Parts: sequence; C-alpha cells; structure tokens
Amino acid sequence: MPRYNYTARAAGSATAAEGKLDALSRREALHVLQARGLQVVRLDEEGSALRPLIGANGNTAAATARRLGTKERLPFLEALVDLVNAGLSAGEAVRLLALRLQEPKLKYLCASLWARLGEGSTLSTAMGEHPAVFDRQTVNLIAAGEATGNLKEVLQRLIQYFTEQRDLRRKFLETLAYPAFICCMSGGLGIFLLFYLVPKLLSILTSQGRDLPFAARLLVNGSHFLLYGGPFLVLGLVLAGVFFQRWRQTPDGRRQSDAWLLRLPVVREFVVRLAILNFAHTLAVLIENGVTTAEALRLTERAVDNSKVQEILHEATDRVIEGASLCASLQRTNLVPPLFLDRLAVGEQTGNLAPSLRQIAQSYQVDLSRRLNLAVRISSGAVMFLTFGFVAFLAYAVVSSLLQVSTGFRL
Repeated sequence: MPRYNYTARAAGSATAAEGKLDALSRREALHVLQARGLQVVRLDEEGSALRPLIGANGNTAAATARRLGTKERLPFLEALVDLVNAGLSAGEAVRLLALRLQEPKLKYLCASLWARLGEGSTLSTAMGEHPAVFDRQTVNLIAAGEATGNLKEVLQRLIQYFTEQRDLRRKFLETLAYPAFICCMSGGLGIFLLFYLVPKLLSILTSQGRDLPFAARLLVNGSHFLLYGGPFLVLGLVLAGVFFQRWRQTPDGRRQSDAWLLRLPVVREFVVRLAILNFAHTLAVLIENGVTTAEALRLTERAVDNSKVQEILHEATDRVIEGASLCASLQRTNLVPPLFLDRLAVGEQTGNLAPSLRQIAQSYQVDLSRRLNLAVRISSGAVMFLTFGFVAFLAYAVVSSLLQVSTGFRL
C-alpha cells in the first residue's frame, strides 16, 4: 500500500506538523486527514519522484512540461498497455510508471497524470490536461473505453493507429530522402552557377559588347530577385503562416478551414476516408461493449477530427434519435460512399452491425494505406522530375553562355 508523507496543521493552529499515512490513493489520504480535522499543506507519496517533478520544484516541472510533445504519446501508451495486460488497473499502471520510468519527459508525464488520478479525476480527464501530447481524438477514445469498461482494447487500437502513422511517416521520409539529397545538390550547383560562373560569363560578354542568352539572363534576373526580394518573400510567408495558424485555432477559423479541406478534390478523399475509418472503428468498439447506438454515435462524433464532418455526423445522429435508421441517416449527409452504405445496411438488417463496422474499418484501413503509398510515390516522382528539369535548365543556360563566349573569341 502506498505511504504518504504529509504536512498539516490543526484547525486554529499556526504550527504545521509532519507525519506519515498509509492509504490506497492520494484521494483517500486527503479524506483521512480531513476527517482528523487537519488542514493539509503538502501531501507526497513516499519513495517516488513525483514530489520533485510536480511539487516544490516548479521550475523543473514547468521546463519539462514545455518540452512535452506527441513523441511521448506512443511510448506512454505502449508502456501503459503492457501493465494493463499484466492485470494492473490503469491508475496503478500510471503510478508504477511514474515510479519506474527513467526518461525525464515520460516520468514527468506519468507523475502529472497520477497526481490528477489521485485527486479523483479519470484517466481521460487527466490526459486532456496535456493537449500537446494527447489530441482530442485520443482523449475521447480513452473516455469511451472508460465508459464501456473496455479500456484495454481502446489502448491497443490507439497503439496500432499511432504505430501505423509513425511507420507511414518514416516510409514517407525514407522515400523522399534521395529526392531531398538531389534537391540539395542541385541547389548547391545552382548557387555556384548563379553567383560565381554566370557573373563571370556576363563580365566577359559585356567586355565583348555581347548580351547573355535568354536562359542565362533569366537565371541572373532570378538570382537578383531572390537576393533582394527573397527575404521579404520569406518573411511574408512566415507571417501569413503564423496568422493562419492562430486564426485556425479559433472555433470559426477551424470550422471554415475544415470546410475548405472538404472542397479540395484530392484532399477531400483522404479526409472523408480517414473520418469514415475512425467513425466505423470507434462505433464498432462502443456497440460491442453494450453502448446504445444513439449514445455510441454521440461519443463517435468526437473521435472525428474534422469539425465540419463532426457537424454532419451530429445531424445524422439527431435523425437516428428521432427514429431513422443509421444507414438512411448517413445517406442524407451526401458524405458517405454508396458501398459503405450498402455494407452498413446489410449489417443493420442482419443484426450484425458491429462486425460489419469492423470489416468496413479494416477495408478502409487497407485502402487508405494504398492511397497514401501512391501519393508518396507520385510526390517523390514529381520532386525528382522538377529537380532534374531545373538541373537541365541550368546546364542549358551555362552551355549557351559558353558558346556565346567562344563565338565572341573567334570573331
């Protein structure tokens, strides 16, 4: 049983006393001390690193909290699900991780979560206080798992999802590594030609009373534009990006920008398919664990990241609550593909809605991965094509300038 060191004072007393107390949780320890008529000044678990992380050492805690990010999300979930699979509750697993982990960021994250759990908060509520680590979709899925008693399966699904996203990003970077190297080399070659070789050729041709060829003049004018106007262009793009990001963080900005994504032909396919994947998988998990369809739909809405799609699904849920079938309600949204609706209608008619949703989610996962791989290959090929085209143009400009110089010498 955990032991807590406390500092407290009796009612009406100015002197604080220290002591030790055995309790199952921080919340229980607080109740025991309050029942004794004591005013708690400080309460820390004995033998843990929680106190220096989240207690008196505020500078260390603040610095560590600022460094937390999504990199800590997957390692935390993997460590948590290992302990949950071993038979520990989620709260005890978080407490043990806070005691045993050595990596400073993960240790602070677990300590912070355990402190909130000890005060009576749920795991999803505690995770929601770290938006830099856990996005809204993750928190909502954890809340759904807590509501259904199926937290283990939700954690495993999140780990699978984030692992696939990590592998996809890694594959994307590996695929673009060679094109990026070629771009850097061609950029270095372009800088050498624009700022060293071409100016020398320009001076030679000027001394001969000749002009640079059109391609070379285009390069020189481009280099002058980048040299004098480039910093202002970069500054303008940075400021525009900052203002756009701040605008997107507002409710109206997020709603409008998400609506724009649905109007882009190629991007719309990815956004809709990802939303359907999350919708089908989350709804299947909830229905399989005894949640009513209406309540499961309400929880599933929040698992979709696009706010415009959320509004559309919210309207569909309202129609389901009014008595319409799920298939008919989704059909009126003009968002869901017909094949999805057909498979969903079969699941509703046969009473196997949850298995049908799982099969739909699996097929959409495979299809989304295939589309993303195709997009990566196309983007990689486009980068290579543009890079070699730029190099060819540089070579043509230099060769034409050299021919112009050699012609001047013969004359």
